[in-house]
Amino acid sequence: MSGKEPRWTQTWLGGIRSAGVDLGYPGERLGLPGEGSGSIAGWGRRIAALLIDWMICTWFVVQLLLRMNPAEQPWAPVAVFALQYVILVGFMGQTFGHRLAGIRVAAMDGGDPRWLPVLVRTVLLCLAVPALIWDRDHRGVHDRVSNTMVVRM
Repeated sequence: MSGKEPRWTQTWLGGIRSAGVDLGYPGERLGLPGEGSGSIAGWGRRIAALLIDWMICTWFVVQLLLRMNPAEQPWAPVAVFALQYVILVGFMGQTFGHRLAGIRVAAMDGGDPRWLPVLVRTVLLCLAVPALIWDRDHRGVHDRVSNTMVVRM
């Protein structure tokens, strides 16, 4: 093994980028900028937005407003999350968490997503597994199926 070649564990654990293959930045093949407004949102912002929305739905709406115990009715936070997600993303293109994290859901043409893709995206997001499988442009299965992307504002 030469000094220039990566170790086999680096390519296996680190993925194709660690082997020296340049895939470009996330969103490059979609024609989006690498940084700033309109670029693909990073994982930190997306996870922060999800946590904020989940806390709002679980603690504020389900526990305080509806006076339900999420441990006894585990479907309630998911139902509230789905309802608020469809309404807010359908009307404004973003939830409260998205707004605080500085991101929004956009259709592939850059505009606001339509209602049916938002509904499909929400159902897949609530299933969780499709959101955990993503491509090099940080688009999960729920984004690809609904033809949407999450971009920075």
